[in-house]
Amino acid sequence: MGILSLLLAAPAIGILFLALTPKQNTTQIRFIANLFATIAFLISCWLVFSFNIHDGTLQFEQQFIFNPKLGSHFALGIDGLSLPMVVLASLLTSIALLASFNISHGVKGYHISILLLELGMLGVFLSQDWSLFYIFWEVTLAPLFLLIGRWGGAQRHVASLNFVLYTMGGSIFMLMSLFAISQYMPPHSSTLMASMSVAAQSMPKDEQIWVLFGFLIGFGVKMPIFPLHGWLPLAHVEAPSPISILLSGILLKMGAYGLIRAIVMLPDAALTLQPILVFIALFGMIYGGLLAWRQTDLKAMVAYSSVSHMGIVLLGIATLNLTGMTAAVLQMTAHGLIAGAMFLLVGLLYERTHTRNILDYSSLVRVMPRFALFMTITLFAAMGLPGTVGFVAELHTFIGGFQEWGFLMVFLGLSILISAAYAMRTIGMLFTGPVKPQMREIEDLRTPELIAASILVGSILLFGLWPSLLIDLSSATVNQMNDIISLSIQQD
Repeated sequence: MGILSLLLAAPAIGILFLALTPKQNTTQIRFIANLFATIAFLISCWLVFSFNIHDGTLQFEQQFIFNPKLGSHFALGIDGLSLPMVVLASLLTSIALLASFNISHGVKGYHISILLLELGMLGVFLSQDWSLFYIFWEVTLAPLFLLIGRWGGAQRHVASLNFVLYTMGGSIFMLMSLFAISQYMPPHSSTLMASMSVAAQSMPKDEQIWVLFGFLIGFGVKMPIFPLHGWLPLAHVEAPSPISILLSGILLKMGAYGLIRAIVMLPDAALTLQPILVFIALFGMIYGGLLAWRQTDLKAMVAYSSVSHMGIVLLGIATLNLTGMTAAVLQMTAHGLIAGAMFLLVGLLYERTHTRNILDYSSLVRVMPRFALFMTITLFAAMGLPGTVGFVAELHTFIGGFQEWGFLMVFLGLSILISAAYAMRTIGMLFTGPVKPQMREIEDLRTPELIAASILVGSILLFGLWPSLLIDLSSATVNQMNDIISLSIQQD
């Protein structure tokens, strides 16, 4: 068994063990789930240390045909684009499980659902066959529907239904685009990503545009981009906080990851749709930031800020240049860490106070100094403060965008100013003023919570101070993707 199959097997074996464990043994259930999530994280770390950062092609490849009639393969591989997402997915799954000790009902089903969600996420980033990619993409729907619908808040049923309907609707457009490309495949050929990329180049340009537009809708729902973001705020607010960590930290990145793959496959169409992409990105950044600024619910604020920050990812992709594509990959990782940390801390605060209304808080720094430290650093990172990974990603986006559109990047600057406004407002309302009577006896972060927060916040600072650790991991692959796009543009 190859190392990538072993990585996928870790959550799958964990699900099997959990299925055989009596539901009354909650301690054993938690231990098994955390054990196999940790194993998956350790395997992903091993991949990082074994990965050749100078090779932009696929590494650790393995494949065999599982449907000869359709030409579909069980094909796995990893490159500089997928590796950071694999590590992020396994890390945030472990963090989410550490934050799940307050789940008291349906413990067995909850932990099985999280491991199944991890299996789907890892499968999306490891798949090198579009049919396999689509299967894993759809696998993530069922566990998320259950996790939001059974363990969520008061409007959990509406939130889970909205999520599934939006995502399934987007998946239909993605599937139609894949079918359109398959019409140009030679008879009895495979659905491997490399093969379909070659076939896509033989399509007429107008068909390529429609195919990419279908991918934009399919992946844009999951990112989410404006105006396909309608499911996101309610899902974030109603989902259990550990699930919000996964939803914002990694599920949104699946959409961005798929869109990058599609654009590299259809660079001519991407160049034609470039004005639309940059408009959606800039509008979404400002729109999401303004809505985040208006929120009094902390989870809703973070949800709308995700719309704004994923707009930065789309802007980096839309540049179609090296700096911008590097920025997109950096922002995907940066937002995963920042949003994950923010939802973790907001969830821990809600467990203690049972309110998410920012107006109910003040001067928490006196009663929760450790929480105040981590939350302040995370909010600084969200506004792109130098020394954090958020700054590195936004700086690359600004440079890449300026190379392509010049002073149009003033709108990116406006978006960053809006981010700074709601971040500073949140810090002020949470940590200044007199201590309210109902907030005087709140417990600060406990040891497991402190460990989880330290890992995320430490990563935010580490990659902010030494960004080369993250940039070098993806640079060879990003260079290769940029060469493909540039060659296509030059030929036009």
